[in-house]
Amino acid sequence: MLSDAPAGTPLKIGSHTFSSRLIVGTGKYSSYQQMREALEVSGTECITVAVRRERLVDAEGKNLLDYVDTDRYTILPNTAGCFSADDAVRVARLGREILSQMENPGADWVKLEVLGDAKTLLPDPIGTLEATRKLIADGFQVLVYTTDDAVVAKRLKEAGATSVMPAGSPIGSGQGVLNPNAIRICLEYLKDGDPDYPVIVDAGVGTASDVTVAMELGVDGVLLNTGIAHAKDPVTMARAIRRDQRSSPQRKMRSARSRSDRRFTRSAAVCPVLRSIRMSREPSRPKEKPRSAESSCNEEAPRSNRIPS
Repeated sequence: MLSDAPAGTPLKIGSHTFSSRLIVGTGKYSSYQQMREALEVSGTECITVAVRRERLVDAEGKNLLDYVDTDRYTILPNTAGCFSADDAVRVARLGREILSQMENPGADWVKLEVLGDAKTLLPDPIGTLEATRKLIADGFQVLVYTTDDAVVAKRLKEAGATSVMPAGSPIGSGQGVLNPNAIRICLEYLKDGDPDYPVIVDAGVGTASDVTVAMELGVDGVLLNTGIAHAKDPVTMARAIRRDQRSSPQRKMRSARSRSDRRFTRSAAVCPVLRSIRMSREPSRPKEKPRSAESSCNEEAPRSNRIPS
């Protein structure tokens, strides 16, 4: 039996606290039995469930929630499949009603997805911000799926998001973290003056090594589904990801200690404007006058290099 004793502090998201830093999805498995086994070996304490009926109930009429141990897992309902703010708000309220009847602690929060199109499944930043504001006004703790745009991430936090969840790469792509510098800048913006603010990489994580990469960037956790569900052996993949997640926090702590020293350097490396500002802050050095060939020849050579006469 693997142990999930954390190397650092537990993962705290709003009013919820977990020892595992994995949030695992429940869709796309070949069977509900396979899903149940994969969730168990992953070590996760929090699972995300799509609330829309066509995703909650399969073609045979089986309800996914009948195969989930709701006493063991905190359920994070999500608004997957929503393409407008109003639709996402409606589905979030439906999820709250379902989980309240089940007396699951996940009734008070939601993973918000407002998608821009069905092809890429990338988020609509305007609709996402609108839905975030409405759900927070309605009493939800909102975990927001967004792009790796740092300005959008900052606006979502300012709107009151409990956690901002930038995508490593498009949903279901399994490409890992495509733009590490963008995630680093998101972290700088979101954790500036608020180091405990939870930032979760959501979407695109395809392998155990992707989890390690994300954690070493300094994020607080990882949400994934396709990487496990579409693996050749989902149960073995879930076990491998659990192992890498357990070994990542210590490396994450080492990365965080040095991140403060490299913070400005990293940003400047990806932004010419920041680089020019950094250079302007450095003290200017007096320019040395070029030496003529004659003056160079007249200089006395070091004693060790003199040629004996």
